[in-house]
Order: sequence, then structure tokens, then C-alpha cells
Amino acid sequence: MSDSPNNPVQELSTPKKSIKLLIKESYIEVIKKSVGANLFQNLYAEVDGEKTDILQNGRRSCAVFVSRILFMFKLIHDLHASVYEVVRDLESSDWEKAGKPEPGDVLVYETKKFQEEGDEERNHAAFYIGSDEAVSTYYKVSQPIKHHYTYGTKDGEPVRKVVAIYRYDFDANHEKVLARKLS
Repeated sequence: MSDSPNNPVQELSTPKKSIKLLIKESYIEVIKKSVGANLFQNLYAEVDGEKTDILQNGRRSCAVFVSRILFMFKLIHDLHASVYEVVRDLESSDWEKAGKPEPGDVLVYETKKFQEEGDEERNHAAFYIGSDEAVSTYYKVSQPIKHHYTYGTKDGEPVRKVVAIYRYDFDANHEKVLARKLS
């Protein structure tokens, strides 16, 4: 039993072992397991004096999805509800632009008009998970889905063009991430 009744963790203590958290591997696994989650559907704000779900029950949730996972692993400074703010945070948090996507990269897509949304233009962000696949929220189901990282091709062109790829150097920044009190 523990010397301190208020500290149940001591009861579970084992002799010290050398443990190194594998941040990148854990981060990519969380992204993959986020598919189908309802966790990213709502964010409330007061708009003109009224409580409003600014994510519209998941229809506008890609930035919150991406930033919550990044923030969970202390890979950015804060949570965000816009792709623009996610990009600003990536650029100030040791993320670098890259060429060809690799697992764990953040993809930023071209702005696109959606006819079913009254021709409203939207930015989009996703996580690349490898094998030409990405995970992002899909407004029609209000959940993260796995999809081709350019949503496929039409007439030999990407359905949705990736305009920026951001990569984090986990090896170079491992100690920095751990110092941000991840454990």
C-alpha cells in the first residue's frame, strides 16, 4: 500500500524502467482511430448575443479536428476553428513546408466553392496517413473519414488540390515536445 492515502498512483508504481514515449507513432495512431468519431462536431460561441454552434454540428469542423489532435500532442500552441489560424500556428510551432506527403503531415487544400452550401468557399485541412490516404472531417457525415488524399482524380487532375504540406521533425524536436508536459 501507499504511504499516502491521497496518492493512488503510488500503489501502481513499479521499479523504474527506461520508457521513451513514441510521440510520432502515437500521434499517427490517434489520427487513424479518429475515423467515425463524433468528438469534433461542436464548438459553441456567442454570436451577436446568441449561443451558436460555429461548427454547425460537424459540417465545418476540419480545423478543430486537426488542431485538437495537434494540440493533444503539444505540436501546436492552441486550438483553432479556422484553417487560416491552424496554418499560422503550424508555422510558429516548428512545422516546415514539405514536398511529397509523408504519414503525419498536415495537408492544406485549395479553397473550393460548394454548390450545396450556396456557393460558399471553404478551406480544408487533413492529416496524411500514407498510401495516398488522408483523414479529415467530411461535412456530409460530420465525422472524420479516410479518403484519397486528393479525393481522387478527374480528367487526370486532383479533385481537390493540396496547396501546402506541413511536416514536423519528430526526431529533432522530440525533447522539446516532451518538455511541454506531454506526460
